[in-house]
Amino acid sequence: METVVSGIRSTGKLHLGNYYGAITNFVKMQREYNCYFFIADLHALTTHPTPEDLYANVRQVVVEYLAAGIDPEAATIYIQSDVPEVAELYLYLNMNAYVGELERAASFKDKVRANPDNVNAGLLTYPVLMAADILLHRATKVPVGKDQEQHLEMSRTFANRFNRLYKTEYFAEPYAFSFDSKLVKIPGLDGKGKMGKSEGEANAVYLSDSPEVIRKKVMRAVTDSGPTVPNQPKADAIQNLFDLMAVVSSPDTVQHFNEQYNNCAIRYGDLKKQLAEDMIAATEPVRTRIHEISNDNDYISNVIRMGNEKARESARKTLTEVREIIGFRKF
Repeated sequence: METVVSGIRSTGKLHLGNYYGAITNFVKMQREYNCYFFIADLHALTTHPTPEDLYANVRQVVVEYLAAGIDPEAATIYIQSDVPEVAELYLYLNMNAYVGELERAASFKDKVRANPDNVNAGLLTYPVLMAADILLHRATKVPVGKDQEQHLEMSRTFANRFNRLYKTEYFAEPYAFSFDSKLVKIPGLDGKGKMGKSEGEANAVYLSDSPEVIRKKVMRAVTDSGPTVPNQPKADAIQNLFDLMAVVSSPDTVQHFNEQYNNCAIRYGDLKKQLAEDMIAATEPVRTRIHEISNDNDYISNVIRMGNEKARESARKTLTEVREIIGFRKF
């Protein structure tokens, strides 16, 4: 069975874009592959979170991924910092990563432009830590978005460089996981682009949002003055609302509002009220599970302990063999 590794950002709440995108595929993958899903709290240190925020965010991510369908019996879910072998392999790979290639990474350049006062070494070597996360479990498949494809290419570079240096074929090349169907792209409520936390709280509907919060967010969604001629093309902001409705509402509901729009009889207030109620209904099972799991500290602790043990078993095997290849010996 092939091994899949995927990192989960330790930045708290999940939104509809996460749920209908990556998580849907994670739930499917865990039955078909040997899956390792880790909470990337070491990566988070590049932004210097407070200890309180780091702990609370990691806990919340674990809770919400479990509520969304990740099964700790089928997959391994663990916390990156609880597996010290990650940091050790990161060190070894850093010895064979070159400053020039790291400085050319597009994400590093973007981070430097966005945060010129926080250009730390962790940002520079982010691709090496990502490679360590993947190679630690000898993974061959990695679910990544477009923004991470260069990092995955660098992971292959580091794996091949290790193999050449030590005259071995130990590390296989990891490749982007190809889903059977296209990821569902969930637009945000700001009328601009995709749903995401980085775009602001008002742009995203979170799985843990209360019905009242969801209603407020949706009613504030960007619209325009309405169509003036029949079958007028929809502006981006309006198309976003219809795209959201296509995900959470019934086909009959979508058809009704499309007809209203094409006949210049649309009332955006009615559309948004319906969309909000359908979002509430669609997220209710997950929201209920979030509350149940969040109140069960023993279950959360057991899941994390079990996942960490499974991850460390795999990691120790890899590091034992890597040390032997490098030439470390016990005296």
